[in-house]
Amino acid sequence: MKRSQPLLEVCVDSLASARAALAGGADRLELCSALAVGGLTPYAALLRQIRAESRVPVRCLMRPRPGDFLYTEDELALLCAQMPALRTAGADGFVIGALTADGALDTAAMRRLIAAAGPGAGLTLHRAIDVSRDPRAAYRTAAALGLDTVLTSGAAAHCLQGEGVLRALLDERDRTGGPEVLIGAGVNADVITALCARLPGARAFHMSGKTEMESGMRFRRQGVPMGLPGLDEWHIQQTSADAVHAARQALDAAAAPKTV
Repeated sequence: MKRSQPLLEVCVDSLASARAALAGGADRLELCSALAVGGLTPYAALLRQIRAESRVPVRCLMRPRPGDFLYTEDELALLCAQMPALRTAGADGFVIGALTADGALDTAAMRRLIAAAGPGAGLTLHRAIDVSRDPRAAYRTAAALGLDTVLTSGAAAHCLQGEGVLRALLDERDRTGGPEVLIGAGVNADVITALCARLPGARAFHMSGKTEMESGMRFRRQGVPMGLPGLDEWHIQQTSADAVHAARQALDAAAAPKTV
């Protein structure tokens, strides 16, 4: 599905964040778990909670673990088994990606994931493209596989640093009618304004809009981490409705017809 209207997608990993994203004006949600480690496959029960409150389009991230995108047979089988359950729970689509050891998009693995998604599912290539050997080649492969969206920072840590690759992918999209280029990594209202001015074809953005909320715990034992060293158990990351609303306004302003 090609889209010419502005698109603001918000990545969420909780019901509270989903509510905030929708209050701020998100067009679509990417649902995951464990956003602090880059996002993993979400729980079907969480999707059902969201579905009980909203019919907003939701695409589920399919990622079995943190780290690279070179998946074993067991990991691919797990993803393929999870996707029908998420579709039944209300997923409109999926955010997928797998690479070969040499950094190319793994077409065999991708075809398995696409088949597991089922007919009519929206499909996004996630930021595996940003650590691929050749992002433009990965984009073309995604197009040939029938994906409708590619989420990318332009192969950079922050999308403002990936402007050159983003420009090339937007040109490829316009020239070939390829997948939408969904710009992510560091997106906020100011970034949207800047990139829309420098990249006139930019019209789809992905953000988390996270803010840190203080834990309600009064007793806090220090020096006993529950996960990766450095992760803070005493602050909860949650999407800010205000950050999403500001991004919504920036994107709508950039997309508005210009008057002379």
